[in-house]
Amino acid sequence: MARREESPASGGGTFARPRSAGMVRPIRPRRNRRADWARRLVRETVVTPDDLIWPIFLVAGKGVREPVATMPGVVRHSVDEAVRAAAEAAGLGIPAIALFPYTDPALRDAKGSQALNSDNLVCRACKAIKDSVPEIGIITDVALDPYTSHGHDGLLEDGRILNDATVEVLVQQSLVQARAGADVIAPSDMMDGRVGAIRAALEAEGMIDTQIMAYSAKYASSFYGPFRDAIGSSATLVGDKRTYQMDFANSDEALREAELDIAEGADMIMVKPGLPYLDILRRLKDRFAMPTFAYQVSGEYAMICAAGERGWMDRDRCMMETLAAFKRAGADGVLTYFAIDAARMLNDA
Repeated sequence: MARREESPASGGGTFARPRSAGMVRPIRPRRNRRADWARRLVRETVVTPDDLIWPIFLVAGKGVREPVATMPGVVRHSVDEAVRAAAEAAGLGIPAIALFPYTDPALRDAKGSQALNSDNLVCRACKAIKDSVPEIGIITDVALDPYTSHGHDGLLEDGRILNDATVEVLVQQSLVQARAGADVIAPSDMMDGRVGAIRAALEAEGMIDTQIMAYSAKYASSFYGPFRDAIGSSATLVGDKRTYQMDFANSDEALREAELDIAEGADMIMVKPGLPYLDILRRLKDRFAMPTFAYQVSGEYAMICAAGERGWMDRDRCMMETLAAFKRAGADGVLTYFAIDAARMLNDA
């Protein structure tokens, strides 16, 4: 109903003024968004270079920076180039890198024997980086897929992955990497009991300070394709990995997996992939309050880059938005191929 007020023009008469014109709005959330300084002042989630882990692919040779066709801007580094990359990351404030090898097909076999070679690519890179860039953390992947001729994370017999026999090999792989200087052992294989076995072996060797970052909720996902190209397992993979990686329809199962890994001695837990599984990330963080990480995997990276190249999206803005989404959902840090670009942007801001 309109409110009646005196009209100065009519000498005391009245006129109708719509209530909306004089409505008082004491609460206006937009006030805190009106300027850049105001948005920064009240921002709830902040991403810094400290939140980033940079995955680096390794390849044999010297002076090699070999592009990965399905991951624009990503290259495989020879060990000497990986040292330079690690120095660049450290200079930008990135606290850790994660190493993944491309193994010469001639060195792959059914048992993944090259994983136990103390002079393999990962071990050589660990030693070289520790010598030259001791301030950066090194995370090493524990799984057999970069080394097996069949492309699986474990030992294969009659089409079946052997859990316990695989764990025995993973333990030895972990020890080889830790002796080479790895700070964090990151089992990504999803074999039952591997975290406890690795922890016991590290303790027995006196390596009590070596951390374990467990891929606790690693899903059998379609988003891994470019990564498999980068490590060379896409062409060799026999079948799929659904008997040991998690069903993407499940959520409660992730809680059980994480609870087991924590009980077995994991220092940190991880969700992989990232963006399609933010609900899992939030549940794990809320339930366990553990250092919790997300892996923004190769498929996520490739999609953003491809859309950016075609002008369909702003690559850099999407990059920063997704990183903030991980932090907002509960991640303490993110493994991302955007790490270098994001750190540069954050340092320049």
